[in-house]
Amino acid sequence: SSEWRSQSDRKSDHRFLEDAESFRSDTYRILARLFRAAPDRELLRGLAGSSSEVGGSKLGAAWRELSEASRQADPVLLDREFHALFIGLGRGEVLPYASWYLSGFLLDKPLARLRTDLKALGIERAENVTESEDHFAAICETMALLVETDGGIDYAGQKRFYDQHLQPWVSRFLDDVRAARNARFYRQAAELGRRFFEFEESWLTLPQ
Repeated sequence: SSEWRSQSDRKSDHRFLEDAESFRSDTYRILARLFRAAPDRELLRGLAGSSSEVGGSKLGAAWRELSEASRQADPVLLDREFHALFIGLGRGEVLPYASWYLSGFLLDKPLARLRTDLKALGIERAENVTESEDHFAAICETMALLVETDGGIDYAGQKRFYDQHLQPWVSRFLDDVRAARNARFYRQAAELGRRFFEFEESWLTLPQ
């Protein structure tokens, strides 16, 4: 009956949305892990065996290129690359903080605004985390929490958080990583981020 088909279509739509949310939250968590610390052998094995459901898209190509880079990566060299890029002697080649890109200073007003929004959402920094909440990895982890089906928030809330705390600076940050003198593996990681955020901006503007 037409009613049966209607119910079936709704179930199919629901499964599609669940798959999309899983893909989005997983990608946010992978980006967070990659930019929190250099990947270890276990993560590299997982990335090397990963595949993308987005086919021939630019995002799919970025996943495949990161997968290939992970198969060839040496964890010892990756640790050196990560240190040179993001830690360095005094500071790394690239500073992965929203405040730096939005105001030119660390621990500045963008961080204060972010902390206000996190408090309103009931999200607190873990005690063992030393980086400030406006670190790229920390914001990606927050977005993963907001996206997840069980404990997340609606699309309007996700888009509002994304527009305020990622969209104004993330492209410049990832472009800086891609252009960095010490970047090898992280060029691919930044390219994945760049293509994912293109997808994310389109996804969050779709009628839900």
